[in-house]
Amino acid sequence: MSIRSRLKRGFTLVELMIVVAIVGVLAVLAVYGVRKYIANAKTAEAKNSLGQMGKDAVTAFEGERMNAKVLAVGTATDVVRSTCGDSANKVPATAGLIKGQKYQSTKADWSNPADVKAAAGFPCLKFEMTAPQYYMYDYKGGGPNGTATEAAQISATAEGDLNGDGVLSTFTVLGQIQEGRLTMAPAIQEVSPEE
Repeated sequence: MSIRSRLKRGFTLVELMIVVAIVGVLAVLAVYGVRKYIANAKTAEAKNSLGQMGKDAVTAFEGERMNAKVLAVGTATDVVRSTCGDSANKVPATAGLIKGQKYQSTKADWSNPADVKAAAGFPCLKFEMTAPQYYMYDYKGGGPNGTATEAAQISATAEGDLNGDGVLSTFTVLGQIQEGRLTMAPAIQEVSPEE
């Protein structure tokens, strides 16, 4: 067979099937990579928000508050340090509002009147989200009404249902009062992060 006749012949069925198989494998890998990338982008919301809540909790704890009573002449008062107390509600209130979708919170969601009055929860942290969110957020203070006892712990939690199957992914950041300072954990705990 001459070279010219071999070039005019074209591809065999086996060669075409090999090319189709390679393209199929590449497509599967691309779809998996894109899904993983999208899930990681969505979980970034929870990680960033919890990181900010941790910083806000430390700032609130370190803020100098003093006794509001009038001091007698020649007396002094100690600086009072306390963690923000538990938030009265989660934002949004139920996981059904973030089931496979985003929730647009309102200013009222983040400033529950009970929290404002008690200087607790999200108003105490001065934390609020204005963008639509994939996760439901909660905050637990260090003790009853945010008492700052040594070894008292705080936690901020984000729960989400990215794929809408009813199984929640959970992200938690912890903090603890040690030697008179509120220290935060260096990493966020994750349970089923891509659910």
